[in-house]
Amino acid sequence: MSDIPSAFSQSYAEARTKFLAACEAQGLDVESHIHPMLGRDGELLAMDVVRHGPRDAKRLLILSSACHGVEGFAGSGIQIALLREARWREAVQASGVAVLYIHALNPYGFSWWRRVTQENVDLNRNFHDFSRPLPRNDAYDEIHAWLLPRQWPPTPEVEAAIQAYIERHGPMAFQAAVSQGQYTHEDGLYYGGRNPTWSNVTLRHVLREHGRQALDIAWIDLHTGLGPCGHGERIFASRNDDTELARARRWWGPEVTSIYDGSSSSAELTGMMWLSIFDECPQARYTGIALEYGTVPVLEVLNALRAEHWVENHPEVDDAHRAALKRQLRDAFYVDTDDWKQQLVEQALEAGLQALRGLRGGA
Repeated sequence: MSDIPSAFSQSYAEARTKFLAACEAQGLDVESHIHPMLGRDGELLAMDVVRHGPRDAKRLLILSSACHGVEGFAGSGIQIALLREARWREAVQASGVAVLYIHALNPYGFSWWRRVTQENVDLNRNFHDFSRPLPRNDAYDEIHAWLLPRQWPPTPEVEAAIQAYIERHGPMAFQAAVSQGQYTHEDGLYYGGRNPTWSNVTLRHVLREHGRQALDIAWIDLHTGLGPCGHGERIFASRNDDTELARARRWWGPEVTSIYDGSSSSAELTGMMWLSIFDECPQARYTGIALEYGTVPVLEVLNALRAEHWVENHPEVDDAHRAALKRQLRDAFYVDTDDWKQQLVEQALEAGLQALRGLRGGA
């Protein structure tokens, strides 16, 4: 694969331009769902959707990016690189599988260098039946004031309180408390919201439009921020079902991890986006993974998230300080080196080809 770094971008606007150009070069029509807000540079924001393959295909592979906004720098680059790659396009054509590229699930976060939506909602904690009681996360309630203190950087006393919590409960319990999702602190980390976000509603529409005729659907959702730098962990992205997990491991290998058995670097989550497939495409058999690429150590990622949330909660902060903390977040989720980008695309190509074989084989 040649010239992979050129598929990656330094802004959402640049990424969208490259994605639309790659689609146009292949003669693929783009369906753009326009976001109600503008981007950081005044640009139009959109969830762009393109389908490569027959409209009536019974087998569908979804490749999506930027569920967590700023993670779109990696995911968009991967999508563009695949669209440019003749070997991938030929494999799709030969498979009879339709591939649905969803570019920028959360375009607001991508453009504004946020992990969350304009509602401060973590999109992958937002998929609930909001007519029913929301999950409680009492552990997050205990640590919220330490995660987002009154001043930044935090005082030594605040950091000591967090360290004491980790020593009492263990690092995995701390990670779960922070990241599994919470619904009580609207200004907090990993907030799941109290209503469906624009991205939630729009994605459900896309799934209905493109997935209702399919009998077999696979989904590879592209993420960054957990694990060793450049390594793509294949995390089972579905409900807790042993049959579905076994099929995912047949398709993508025994290294597929699961939040349900503790093998994943991710905590068990609430309100996961992928579960929407069962609501919107109930006729289809579903198999999915999140491809989670490592960047920097997990505590660096968490501290970058804390700092960015803090500055968003403090509009009085000067522009230079704000820009520095935003850059810290971007760099926590995007390693801007050619080697890292090459690793990402190669692993995504492998996972995509495996998904095509799995869908064709039907096992």
